[in-house]
Amino acid sequence: MTQRTLRGRVAVVGVGETTYYKRGQSPDAEFKLALEAIVNACADAGIHPREIDGFASFSNDRNDPSQLAAALGCRDLRFSNMQWGGGGGGGSAAIGNAAAAIATGQAECVVVFRALAQGQFGRFGQGAQTPTVSGNLAHTVPYGLLSPAHMFVMKYRRFAHEHGVRQEALRAIAMASYAHAQANERAVMYGRPLDEQTYDESRWIVEPWHLYDCCQENDGAAAMILVSAERARDFPHLPCYLLAAVGGSQYRAGAPVHNTPDYATSSFRTVAPRLYEMARLGPADIDVVQSYENFTGGVLMSIVEHGLCKAEECNDFFVLDNLLAPDGQLPLNTSGGNLAECYMHGLGLNLEAVRQIRRTSTAQVPRAEVSMVISGPMVTPVSSCIFGSEATL
Repeated sequence: MTQRTLRGRVAVVGVGETTYYKRGQSPDAEFKLALEAIVNACADAGIHPREIDGFASFSNDRNDPSQLAAALGCRDLRFSNMQWGGGGGGGSAAIGNAAAAIATGQAECVVVFRALAQGQFGRFGQGAQTPTVSGNLAHTVPYGLLSPAHMFVMKYRRFAHEHGVRQEALRAIAMASYAHAQANERAVMYGRPLDEQTYDESRWIVEPWHLYDCCQENDGAAAMILVSAERARDFPHLPCYLLAAVGGSQYRAGAPVHNTPDYATSSFRTVAPRLYEMARLGPADIDVVQSYENFTGGVLMSIVEHGLCKAEECNDFFVLDNLLAPDGQLPLNTSGGNLAECYMHGLGLNLEAVRQIRRTSTAQVPRAEVSMVISGPMVTPVSSCIFGSEATL
């Protein structure tokens, strides 16, 4: 019996994106942004958009595959899929869904995409703008938990208290993202470096998170093209293979009123072991990591739960030199990530992971053969994926 796995079955052959804008500043509607990113990914792959026969997205993307297919002139729409829930936690899972469709013969060429126009549809970082609350929010809003920052900081504060994590660890994560963005002209924060004093003096959003611990809010779109591994060499770039893509969360992670029994977690305790099992790799094999930063505390917790650092080692591990390309112990968010490149619900991190395997990153890690993406810490469900070069198969 053949082992059921996605490992090595699918390859990424094209990546594309739009210009990234500060929230509300895109001159184009969200649908047009989605189309532009997809067309750019097709151009990168050297194919015509009509060759796409499948679409996959996440976080309730508003762009309907049937309308996208009509606008692109696709000959046959064979697969359309949405990863439910989890916000940015769905990014790598959407890639897994697309890969599964290809591996099982449901489609031949699938695009994974995400588009945002917050000027058109409203800000993600604000709390609900309603005069009343009901349901789950009735248990939290009266006590001051109004926005994602309020919700997630509770989990991080517990983790930091239990393990004695200092503020400097969070500062190193933020500074690494900003340092890498200075080499990336696509980044919204390109030309705007961050130093220790600026970080330390920035306003609190919710303690212990400063302004620079929190992701941007942006308009734009990103996309990637996947085909079967057998076709990977027919395209212009170095092949980049999907070694693993998994999603989910631990027991009662979705308990809605902050009473989950495993509270101080980024939700990867059960996900990470399955990721490594599918990839047939371990933490020591990872060359570079792109970790979703809704907030820097989530990055720290996620890296611990993926076995890349022990909780009691955080203060020594999360120092700037360890996190910088090309020579750091674990180069992190090498495009600038959600903090400094763009917040595209994290899909930009997956594109950067592919660039590392292709050797085209603006902060390239030498001899990067294995590239990991961690999507959406502290939400549920979350997901992660690992890309590898041909040498890893």
